[in-house]
Amino acid sequence: MQFHKIINAKIKNESDRPMMKKDLFPVSGRLQKYLQTYGRDIKLPVAYKDLLNYRHTTALRNKKGKLTHWETAIYDLKEMEFLKEGLIKTYAALKTEGNLRYTKHLDVERIDFCEFGNSVPFRVRIINRINDNYDHYYIKAEDASRIYGLELEDLLSPNRIRFLSHKGTLIEEHIAGIPGDVFLEDYLQLPETNKIRIAKEFVKFNERCFARLLGDMRSYNFVVDITPDIEDYQYRLRAIDFDQQSYEGRKNLYLPQFYRENNEYVELVLKTLSPEVIEQYQMEEQTAMAYRAIAGRRQLMELLSIMIKDELSEYYKIKMLREELNAHFDTNYFSKCSTMGTIVKRQLKLVLQKHLQQIVPG
Repeated sequence: MQFHKIINAKIKNESDRPMMKKDLFPVSGRLQKYLQTYGRDIKLPVAYKDLLNYRHTTALRNKKGKLTHWETAIYDLKEMEFLKEGLIKTYAALKTEGNLRYTKHLDVERIDFCEFGNSVPFRVRIINRINDNYDHYYIKAEDASRIYGLELEDLLSPNRIRFLSHKGTLIEEHIAGIPGDVFLEDYLQLPETNKIRIAKEFVKFNERCFARLLGDMRSYNFVVDITPDIEDYQYRLRAIDFDQQSYEGRKNLYLPQFYRENNEYVELVLKTLSPEVIEQYQMEEQTAMAYRAIAGRRQLMELLSIMIKDELSEYYKIKMLREELNAHFDTNYFSKCSTMGTIVKRQLKLVLQKHLQQIVPG
């Protein structure tokens, strides 16, 4: 991948955009058994369908008074009492392995939902009545492709992520950070922002997404995590939306650099980093992913062996993606792939193989 070959970071090309809505793919028996083995599938106190019984909604605005894509759901008193108990227990299941000892001072302050998202997610705001500190988590409709995306994020990225899944319901922890579009608007031009480090992290993020085929990483689908360092700041870009894990047929949809919404990040890379430095950062991220793959080799291979048997996209998209990846890498390595899982497995092997051989010779 070369940053100077930006096709549609500036121009609108609808054929290169991901679908706004996609079908939800059921969790197979094989995947469910895997989730049970690794503590992801447990009985949940509240199901996604329970949250659909709201009476009406009110528009939700941010701190600046601007309308968001979220709406606050309003329930009758009896329904809300039932939900509160289950939602607090669900929070405990996610955060403290179900230990209810620390839940007596917790309350549900608000339940929001977003029709804009693929899974029409609910966002639950939990508040600590002792100190008014709050936290969020999400309840979504279960989707196999999203679960694969979450697992691959946990295994191959520098970020661990907690989620639970059971019989049609998916629970996800909140991923803290500044939304990528908000960062561009409010933080990028601040004098203390280290633009070179932001550019470096965008290159690495771009590499991670492409290696594991995570799509639709437009600026509002990832966050920027800022950490004070010795005399400066470190940055990390983290995906927060995994609906488009190996679903689309266009190769460019798995490269964040090709989205118009990310154009300022791309221009920052081109302005501050030389081609040699870009290649260095790509190599660093590939090496880091290879080390993670080795560390979690058994679980990763178990996951991929299940993924290659599951239906996660339409066949015409599978055919399109394997042809585009063949052209991109100048190979026929993907020609016999008949599922998205097979493409992901071969993509990882192709991108990481030389690094794996260096880490584990022979």
